[in-house]
Amino acid sequence: MNRRKTLKTLLVGSIAGAALGTTACKNEGSETVVEQVVNSNSNLYGRTPEEIEIDKKLMAQTFLNEHELETIAVLCDIILPPSDTAGGATDAKVPAFIEFMVKDLPANQLPMRGGLAWLENESHSRFNKSFKALTNEEQIQIVEDIAYEDKATPEMEYGVQFFNLMRNLTLTGYYTSEMGIKDLGYQGNRANVWDGVPEEILKDHDVEYDPEWLAKCVDQEKRNDIAEWDDQGNLLT
Repeated sequence: MNRRKTLKTLLVGSIAGAALGTTACKNEGSETVVEQVVNSNSNLYGRTPEEIEIDKKLMAQTFLNEHELETIAVLCDIILPPSDTAGGATDAKVPAFIEFMVKDLPANQLPMRGGLAWLENESHSRFNKSFKALTNEEQIQIVEDIAYEDKATPEMEYGVQFFNLMRNLTLTGYYTSEMGIKDLGYQGNRANVWDGVPEEILKDHDVEYDPEWLAKCVDQEKRNDIAEWDDQGNLLT
């Protein structure tokens, strides 16, 4: 199982929420991207006028500078790169989501800014360059040292904490976006039609339907009929 499939498996059933609007993200200024996210979400169903005003107030503020957002974008796409069937984290505007979240939850501001500073210092110490200017191989070398907590050395502890924060925000931002929800294959509720448990799931659990019950319970021509039971509680029709 590749990394993206592993992350999807971990996320299914654990993250739910309204889909964020998605418009082109790459090669745009950070302010433009953030403004598009606000405009596409200010009228989401269920948002109260007070919540909308809070969102607008937060969006009018700036916390992360352009260099920090560009560094976050690189790291986001390392955590969740594009696949053959879906875009990556920056395609779903995860950096703008992270900018919003650190303003909405100020407790994350110091860990985020401090973590970015740690990452820059580590990059200059190893390669004498900013993290976003490193080659992909050099970036991965640093990431590998902070992505696995059980394997990290003590001097990487702060980097590990920062990467955990980035990973959580990246996955939350992506899999609550329209693109991420489609990537999960979530289809929402379907009323009035049930074809039974999919055949591949039945095979995985080594079970199958009893033909008699299948005819009684999953016959779509009878889905509007009212069930009838005998005195012993047996389903008749």
